[in-house]
Amino acid sequence: MIKLTLGPIAYHWSAERRRDFYARIADEAPIDEVYLGEVICSKRAPFFEADLPATLERLERGGKTVILSSLAEVMLKRERKATADLAELASPEIEINNAAGLYARGDRPHRVGPFMNAYNEAAIAWMASRGATHVCLPGELPAPSIDVAAQAARALGLGVEVQVFGRASLAVSARCYHARAHHRTKDNCQFVCEEDPDGMPLRTSDDRPILRVNGIQTQSESYIDLLPEMGRLIADGVTHLRLMPQAVDMVAVAGLYREALDGRQTVAAAEEGLRALCGNVAFSNGFYHGAAGYRRIANAVPA
Repeated sequence: MIKLTLGPIAYHWSAERRRDFYARIADEAPIDEVYLGEVICSKRAPFFEADLPATLERLERGGKTVILSSLAEVMLKRERKATADLAELASPEIEINNAAGLYARGDRPHRVGPFMNAYNEAAIAWMASRGATHVCLPGELPAPSIDVAAQAARALGLGVEVQVFGRASLAVSARCYHARAHHRTKDNCQFVCEEDPDGMPLRTSDDRPILRVNGIQTQSESYIDLLPEMGRLIADGVTHLRLMPQAVDMVAVAGLYREALDGRQTVAAAEEGLRALCGNVAFSNGFYHGAAGYRRIANAVPA
């Protein structure tokens, strides 16, 4: 059975918002696996770390498998220690997003996150030799590359995951543009990123939306939407479809993807429902079709 997963929250949501969000996911969302953890900025982690045990228990009680995700960028001594501590865990599963995590984990089983460069079969084979049991492919891979990578991973017994909903992660930086845009330094950011629960919008000089900034992360303005492409992804060997949390009703989003997967709603009807949920946010699938990532390429949607 194809599994529907929920990636880690990328934004600096308040502790209360996170608790409410995961309570609904646990009780209402047709999600199989949930990734927990701070992947963008280690300064945010203390705001919700105390809630992690209860959140994990609530999700597992709701029938979800929980995986803990590591930071995407490790630069400071405390970040290395946090990553090493995570790598020591025997349970639950962990997802590694940085080479420091791979080093700390050694040959013990782990998942490889989308921030690692699993771009081809050689890289995936090396990761498998180092203990990887599962790989989430980078979001910018086009369909033919996903096919090759997925077939290689499946031949090695690995699970294969692809993001099918939510903003694309385009880059992470040592600097925090979110803070700089508000005339603050990274060390004295005053957690201004909390003001933008779906990322801070950037516009071009002619006032067109182009990107979102989330702390040290640069994201797409549009939401990736590969709902119409799910059939081909599954045929190519993808086993897990990832939804990234956004400031929309994620329980309803998950419901639409699950209904389309299970054949209880047509892809066209699910796509229409998704557009209604996401309001004026543009959808994109350019990377998948080998075009500029922000583009929406026409795809034959089954009736």
